[in-house]
Amino acid sequence: MFRFGILCRMLHKKCRIVALRSKTRTAMKLLSWNVNGVRACIGKGLLDWIAASEADVIFLQEVKALPSDVEHVDWPAGYSVHWNAAQKKGYSGTALFTRREPISVRLGIGSPEHDLEGRAITAEFDDCYVIGLYVPNAQNGLARIDFRQAWDRALLAYAKKLEEKKPVIFCGDLNVAHEPIDLARPKDNVGNPGFSDEERDGFRDFLAAGFIDTFREFETGPEHYSWWTYRMGARSRNVGWRIDYCMASAALKPRLKNAWIESQVMGSDHCPVGLELK
Repeated sequence: MFRFGILCRMLHKKCRIVALRSKTRTAMKLLSWNVNGVRACIGKGLLDWIAASEADVIFLQEVKALPSDVEHVDWPAGYSVHWNAAQKKGYSGTALFTRREPISVRLGIGSPEHDLEGRAITAEFDDCYVIGLYVPNAQNGLARIDFRQAWDRALLAYAKKLEEKKPVIFCGDLNVAHEPIDLARPKDNVGNPGFSDEERDGFRDFLAAGFIDTFREFETGPEHYSWWTYRMGARSRNVGWRIDYCMASAALKPRLKNAWIESQVMGSDHCPVGLELK
């Protein structure tokens, strides 16, 4: 009888833990923005955008700054800030702002070849992992395509390893337009960085592995872009590319509430993208 009582208390405690964890599976709003220099973007309204966003998790890419460069900044209240700066000063780098206390935060994807460039931050929550990414650009003439392809393979392996424990979301500047619908002038850009066969195949590998392009779950039409060159008034004419994404494990599909592009938000050559879970 004594053992039965202990067992009942243990089961009750376990049930309470499960119930508490299920309560954490409330709607989560995530935003991602390549700010193309966080210090410049602060002068263009970044802080007001964060404060008004009501996002639970925000990732920034291409921050181009060390934590010491922005230690004077009065970030919006309620967010803890985590930084992953590139070893090379003024280059690359990512940041995480979160209103929810993560179980853990890790920098990089476990690939020494790539992690010196500050391209990834992972936050673990009760019900999922969320990764903020700045994927390497293949550069003119695809000069860095080998590095890029190695990155894609390393990222996929990393995400699938995490997925063994719980579902994964990864969002950020993935530096690829997947299909012709994802850029304004596909015929003119075949084989160029961001629309090469190699990069598009790398993206398809993520889809084949079960990850969902969440934006396309809600919007299947053309002329939805997240990056525009500064040249020739491209943004005002909407001559752009969709290269910023929120990707999610297939297990999260029933929880997808909305995914969007905030093309009206200025301050960078990219605009924010978002995802909301039920």
